[in-house]
Amino acid sequence: MRQFTATSGNSPSGIFRPALGFLILAACAFSVAAQQRTPAPENAELYFISPAAGATVSSPVTVRFGLRHMGVAPAGVLMDNTGHHHLLVNTDLPALDFPIINDDNHLHFGGGQTEATLELPPGKHTLQLLLGDFAHIPHDPPVMSEQITIMVE
Repeated sequence: MRQFTATSGNSPSGIFRPALGFLILAACAFSVAAQQRTPAPENAELYFISPAAGATVSSPVTVRFGLRHMGVAPAGVLMDNTGHHHLLVNTDLPALDFPIINDDNHLHFGGGQTEATLELPPGKHTLQLLLGDFAHIPHDPPVMSEQITIMVE
């Protein structure tokens, strides 16, 4: 088994470790930034089947996703004209040239799901769909729905 030991001071390995770490981080950042976005057909359309914009609903809310002129494929699967859904809840669009983050406001459906059931507290909520490619990066041009507002009673 190979063991690593920490060093400090002015030993050669102590001097080069920070530089090596910086180079590795820079290379990773460059590779993410340089990643090409997957092309999407100009006529691709992402929309909500339900709920409708302006609807008043009760929780839990079932949200159904619609997609035209493209197909759905799970995350990690690279196929032309496909992607998987992301549901943005009460947030604006993320950067369109980086992977979509995964948190309480950016929900990932990397298994190819086309609907979700959400527990939402009473009040006004915004929803928007954004299609991601095999690596969770929005397509070029981005395939996204209009942002809708719903009321939860």
